Amino acid sequence: MLFGGSGRKSGLVARGLGVLGVCAILLVGTACSDTDAADAAPSGTPQTTSTTPGASTTPGGDSSTPPTTADPAAANVSIVPAKGASSVRPDKPVTIATSAGTIQDVSLRDDDGGKVSGTFNDSKSQWTSADQLKPGAKYTITGTAQGTDGKSVPISSTFRTLSAGKNLKASVAPLNGETVGVAMPIQIYWNYAVTDRAAVEKRLTVKTSVPVEGTWHWVNSKQVNYRPKDYWPAGTKVSVLIGTQGVNAGGNIWGASSRQIDFSIGKSVVSRVDVKKHQMTVTIDGKLARTIPITAGKDGFTTRSGVKVIMEKYRTKRMDARTVGIQPGDPEYYDIHDVQYAQRVTSSGEFIHGAPWSGGSQGRANVSHGCVGMSLKDGAWYFSQTLRGDPVIVTGTNRKMDANNGWTDWNEPWGQYKKASAL
Repeated sequence: MLFGGSGRKSGLVARGLGVLGVCAILLVGTACSDTDAADAAPSGTPQTTSTTPGASTTPGGDSSTPPTTADPAAANVSIVPAKGASSVRPDKPVTIATSAGTIQDVSLRDDDGGKVSGTFNDSKSQWTSADQLKPGAKYTITGTAQGTDGKSVPISSTFRTLSAGKNLKASVAPLNGETVGVAMPIQIYWNYAVTDRAAVEKRLTVKTSVPVEGTWHWVNSKQVNYRPKDYWPAGTKVSVLIGTQGVNAGGNIWGASSRQIDFSIGKSVVSRVDVKKHQMTVTIDGKLARTIPITAGKDGFTTRSGVKVIMEKYRTKRMDARTVGIQPGDPEYYDIHDVQYAQRVTSSGEFIHGAPWSGGSQGRANVSHGCVGMSLKDGAWYFSQTLRGDPVIVTGTNRKMDANNGWTDWNEPWGQYKKASAL
């Protein structure tokens, strides 16, 4: 009868025993876990899949659990563009990535052996090309990736870029290695009209040895210039990178190549011609070096006022009036075969030169057909001081410089000049 009491009491006893049983099981389980932890096998199967070397896959396309440090995995390499791709856009980067491990080394070369540079991300799990590609070229990728399993996998792929309808090329002034004057504009002439000016301008870089504020300025669809806000500082080293290889200039016109031009700025030689006073002053590195008596254009051939830039220098130059529309038989016709120390300042034919035939008028009257003339002695000295790109500031006439009649960049106010940048 000891266990024959009330049902509620026997139920409590039964539940108490049940709880003790669970506690015992938990204690046993805890003891087993503490004892065997060092020998427990890792859960799950290691991820070891790998693509065929060089095959292109989509990074992250595997929906399985990504490998961890506890799950060594083979390098799973993906390449964009895909292996064997054709008509690849030259302005798109090449990427090589692995979902496990690192990219050890990469070589991307065109069919001429030209190497394309690139950079790794911080973890070296991805390499991205930096340079643009050539249109119509075959590219070969080689390299090695190493998975977290420690095994190396070769990287190998080829693709071909699309062929351009037309190849964009550039001609540049100044020349590579040239030393020029402080007003020299950088001038790039394209062989085809550029429709996407912004895309092209983004690829143009000017680096200087001292800080210089400057801007690009589109003269038209086939010419873009660059000038600083103020004259170049004397002695500046300038490097121009025309990184247009692979750029789409619009209308299936693609940049065929890139090039770099390095030039230097010489001493500061600034000339000022006062037509009314019949004289020219020459300032070198901020100091007045010489005042020269001159003659300028007479009535009907007025010398233009404005900021001109020396474009060409000739020790001896033939000057034939037919080049400016004056024909033989006209009282104003001339043909001088040996004009000495001639320096062009406009496309239309204004020069600064030695003019011994007008010696009696120099410093007194304007008798030329638009040129600035001086004695041979002064002409020789001036010729020896100047460089292509030196400024000549002309005042004293009511005839202004025509836009683009020579290198006229300095005749526009800075704010207006900047507006012609595509950026």
